[in-house]
Amino acid sequence: MISRRAFLRLFGGAFAASAGLLSYAFIEPRYRLVTTSYRFTPPGFPKRAKPLRIAAIADLHAVEPWMPLSRIEEIVRATNALEPDLIVLLGDYVSAIPRRLRSGIVPMQVWGGALAKLSAPLGTFAVLGNHDWYHEPEAVRATLAGNGIPVFENEAKKLKTADGFEFWLAGLGDQVARRDDLASTMRAITDDAPALLLAHEPDIFPQVPERISLTLCGHTHGGQIRVPFLGPLIVPSRYGTRYAYGHIVEQGRHLVVSGGLGCTFLPVRFAMPPEIVLLQLG
Repeated sequence: MISRRAFLRLFGGAFAASAGLLSYAFIEPRYRLVTTSYRFTPPGFPKRAKPLRIAAIADLHAVEPWMPLSRIEEIVRATNALEPDLIVLLGDYVSAIPRRLRSGIVPMQVWGGALAKLSAPLGTFAVLGNHDWYHEPEAVRATLAGNGIPVFENEAKKLKTADGFEFWLAGLGDQVARRDDLASTMRAITDDAPALLLAHEPDIFPQVPERISLTLCGHTHGGQIRVPFLGPLIVPSRYGTRYAYGHIVEQGRHLVVSGGLGCTFLPVRFAMPPEIVLLQLG
């Protein structure tokens, strides 16, 4: 039989460990920032002496005190330091934290002005996410566009690098908001140059044709809370954990899902630190 002293020691240790883990879960989203790099040659992409560098930012969820202006500026500086050829924003710029758990919002013109400082030779392009559609989507679109960041909705644009490599960048309308039209998006791609697709939610991936070299998504936050040996507890996808996070290849088609930067509902992350994704293609 365990003694009272041993029981108290065991209970105290368990309590301290639990308190430490809980504290870390609040610290991780506010103070950690990592860069996750992927280098591969997707279908249709030529082998290049210098790979195409794409930086992807997802799920900013600007809000005080968890994603304040200073944090957004830190993310912008870190992204620019990667020297990408192209920057893509994968949706959800506005807060998804309940009022009782936040001290205020970051006004659109404030976070928009910070994102305007993103810099890449081929530019910065965006799609909207489901939370943007919950909160004044046209104002979010206007904020991004007014700061030099075009917002794609079922459309595509052909880009050309300094060394003459041409490819398509396409953006799908948000699926949760029922704005997605994959057929129209594909019709906007008018020749056989490689094509990349931006989509906020990864659930579209089973429908994406082989014509798309790579699909880039956010939305899931990688589960936001990942339990060792179990993985993410909750993934906002009808496919469960299938498209929760990372580089996924199915039938030769490539998908990269970012773990994102901000938080939804609770301002906590665990074993899923905020990340900037750097893709090196070719």
